[in-house]
Amino acid sequence: MGLTVTVLGACGSYPGPEQACSGYLVRGEGTTIWLDAGSGTMANLQRHVSLQEVDAVVISHEHPDHMGDLNGFFVACRYYIDRAHLPVYGPAGARDAMYFDGPPLEWHVVSDGDRRRVGGLDLTFSATDHSAETLAVRVDGGGRSVGYSADSSPAWSLTALGPGLDLALCEATYLQDHEGEAQHMSARQAGISGREAGVGRLVLTHVSPGVDREAIRHEGAAAFGADVTVAADHDEYVA
Repeated sequence: MGLTVTVLGACGSYPGPEQACSGYLVRGEGTTIWLDAGSGTMANLQRHVSLQEVDAVVISHEHPDHMGDLNGFFVACRYYIDRAHLPVYGPAGARDAMYFDGPPLEWHVVSDGDRRRVGGLDLTFSATDHSAETLAVRVDGGGRSVGYSADSSPAWSLTALGPGLDLALCEATYLQDHEGEAQHMSARQAGISGREAGVGRLVLTHVSPGVDREAIRHEGAAAFGADVTVAADHDEYVA
């Protein structure tokens, strides 16, 4: 069936009411990857798979809204479910930001341009333009491709992940009237990034709590030139 992406959380910076921060399950070729572990995502993850079913974790960067639940996962794996040798891929800053360290989590530090094979999936990393070292990721498997922007200003583009993205998740933290306030993208800028990269389907994510989601969708679609989806907890997409 190619690749599936399940949204575990899609809020930017902090969780909104009954919402979690950034996190996704990427599944394909017999492999389950937890991509970003923001606040609230570990609880949502367990509605879709067990903690034992996670084959690897990928962390884009050290900010808590992208890795806050990884410490809880460490505690569960070490003291409760007896997991061993669980690989975690991410930049050095994310590893250094962990409260807990050591087994059962096995850190593999990655950086711009690195490629890794995780189970049946191929990962390619690209450094974005953000306030901490942040890595976007491309996932290839079963003849399909998924791209994830993580956090970035529009100085970086989905084009950096290469051609042929069937599905892309791109941050759209706010609307056009807030462009330039931080190293993030607006829905308009995310739409442009998706259009330039020629992605098949664009999903906007990392929306700040309180921002009108329908306005995000309209602004992103106008720039993308086609309909877009705004990510919501527990949505599932097939690449």
